[in-house]
Amino acid sequence: MDIINQPSEAGVKRLLSLTNLNGSDLTPEHLKHFFGLGTKEEPEGIVGLELFKTVGLLRSLAVVSSRRRTGLGSKLVAHAEDYARNKGIKSLYLLTNTAEAFFKHRGYKRTGRDDAPLAIRETKEFSEISPVSSAFMVKHL
Repeated sequence: MDIINQPSEAGVKRLLSLTNLNGSDLTPEHLKHFFGLGTKEEPEGIVGLELFKTVGLLRSLAVVSSRRRTGLGSKLVAHAEDYARNKGIKSLYLLTNTAEAFFKHRGYKRTGRDDAPLAIRETKEFSEISPVSSAFMVKHL
């Protein structure tokens, strides 16, 4: 299954809703750095990035329940990391309530929210959407 660039907004929001993730802040501008597996209109997995000079926020990793534990999430994260690296990103950050072990297995380490770069702190994902109890993690690329 090939990675698709910019899955449809409706497809992204549908998958986020199915997986109980919040996509209320997503705009067409965000979707420029979103990737999916499946079809553009009905992706079976998605991941997104917000990029800021040398840091980025990995966000909205979602896979339909019937395709979990098949490697789709890992494939999407690896693609997003390669894409970010090619765009000059040195560190990727993320927030998660349910997938800390998944990301830890892929080289992300928990860090303090106080250590977040200003660009990350200013995202809606960091400042409004994700609860303070979320694991805040980083991977240096």
